[in-house]
Amino acid sequence: MPISLKGGKERTMKLELHRVKISKLAWGDATSAKDGVLTVNKEELLSVLAGDERLTKVDVDFAQPGESVRILPVKDVVEPRFKLEGAGGVFPGMLSDVETVGEGKTLVLSGAAVVTTGKIVRFQEGIIDMSGPGAEYTPYSATCNVVVILENAKGIDKHEYETACRMAGLKAAAYLAEKCAGAKVDAVETYESLSLKDMPAPPTLPKVAYLYMLQSQGLLHDTYLYGVDVKKILPTYLNPTEVMDGAIVSGNCVSACDKNNTYVHQNNPVIANMFKRHGVDFNFIGCIVTNENVTLLDKRRSSSYAVKLARTLGVDGLLISEEGFGNPDADLIMNCWKAERAGIKTTLLTDEYAGQDGASQSLADSCVEGDACVTAGNANEVIVLPPMDKVIGEPEEANVIAGGWQGSLAADGTITVELQAILGSTSELGYTKLGAYTI
Repeated sequence: MPISLKGGKERTMKLELHRVKISKLAWGDATSAKDGVLTVNKEELLSVLAGDERLTKVDVDFAQPGESVRILPVKDVVEPRFKLEGAGGVFPGMLSDVETVGEGKTLVLSGAAVVTTGKIVRFQEGIIDMSGPGAEYTPYSATCNVVVILENAKGIDKHEYETACRMAGLKAAAYLAEKCAGAKVDAVETYESLSLKDMPAPPTLPKVAYLYMLQSQGLLHDTYLYGVDVKKILPTYLNPTEVMDGAIVSGNCVSACDKNNTYVHQNNPVIANMFKRHGVDFNFIGCIVTNENVTLLDKRRSSSYAVKLARTLGVDGLLISEEGFGNPDADLIMNCWKAERAGIKTTLLTDEYAGQDGASQSLADSCVEGDACVTAGNANEVIVLPPMDKVIGEPEEANVIAGGWQGSLAADGTITVELQAILGSTSELGYTKLGAYTI
């Protein structure tokens, strides 16, 4: 069924996601998708990734759901996509021109993912277990993962290494999807959005926008919008379909639990669910993208500008999601109280760092206006991960990873860490396996 922003005839953007469902990976002579199997020509994929002087080693492996496999340390996860029709291309500003995306037809290899692994910052990368108790906390234990293993050239700057890893992941994802452009499509999802002038007037439902906070603290805490480092932008309006079509790319080397990987941006559940609730509970106006810079001056500038945009759009409510913790908590709370004092109701989406016993203050900042908050869980909760038959990457990284400590890795391969070390375990976009219930 099409998911539309109904209420007028003129639509500014219409995006079709053509989903090819993948449930298994296999090596073969030609890269293709058929009957749920993504077959990969390893030599051809490696040739696509070859030639970057910043990398001395590039290899590819598989990690599939249910296998006794651990991937460590994980840099990013990317969903394979290819632009079938319409303006722009995949990952604009990175692999393709900066033409605006969010319209036309895009092929999606649903159930497949490209996972990059390499020691960049070490303590701020993550773990994916494909089976066992750790698999219950990461959404990427359910994807068929093409793992790109990367090793940097000696003496290379970390920023250059991160760039090389990021580009390798995007290239691999684009290659896999393009090679499957002729595959049988299992499902088509249609997303349509109206221009603001064609929204229902007078409004019968409250107008709600999504204030989308992106990590931009620098020192490899970066996110890119159409190829631009978002620490350099003022808050801006985005059509929701632009986000769905790859306008936002992760460049983050931050704590794994609440890192918004590129895959999460491509599949942002906040946007998908706001589309579904449009015309039922509220009128979804669109996305306001903002940053999370480190200085007070920058925080004040961005929060004031973001709230000004919300007021200009005439919204009654904002859903605000955070990325990261600690310093970004100040941005979250500043966005909250400035919006509330401007007469805009807010709901916050974050996670918690409440200590291993859950008794500590959950956020580094707070305000009386922040009285509607959804939590994605306590990242300090401790978990024991049993040994795996196979480890892709560097198992000793468990001793330095955020959420671990010296001695986290036992001699038998058992790892004791906080959820902070597990990729996506407390996703602040809600792309997580955690939930709550009453008893």
